[in-house]
Amino acid sequence: QVQLAESGGGLVQAGGSLRLSCAASGRAFSNYNMGWFRQAPGKEREFVAAIRWNGSRTNYADSVKGRFTISRDNAKNTVFLQMNSLKPEDTAVYFCAPANSLLSLPESTFNSWGQGTQVTVAS
Repeated sequence: QVQLAESGGGLVQAGGSLRLSCAASGRAFSNYNMGWFRQAPGKEREFVAAIRWNGSRTNYADSVKGRFTISRDNAKNTVFLQMNSLKPEDTAVYFCAPANSLLSLPESTFNSWGQGTQVTVAS
């Protein structure tokens, strides 16, 4: 079991950048594939990016590929999402969560979604 806390969101202009952080509790953080997911107003939560437990593989939604980079520092129990060239359609609440083996969905037993961090991109 890992508890997660997202931070780093804010208000930026289109074309700007943000780096989100997800701090995890527990000593077993490195056992988990991790992902970022987002939910825009009135929309379903969607996959953004994920990274294998050891950082050896990543996966991205087509909508963010080439603009976002997921990374992790297991020694600091933290996963990051570097977001560049932000677009208004990136506006959403961003959440982190353990990811499945295909790096495409939240881990199937995960139900502890937190408050996330708000990203607002103005045009």
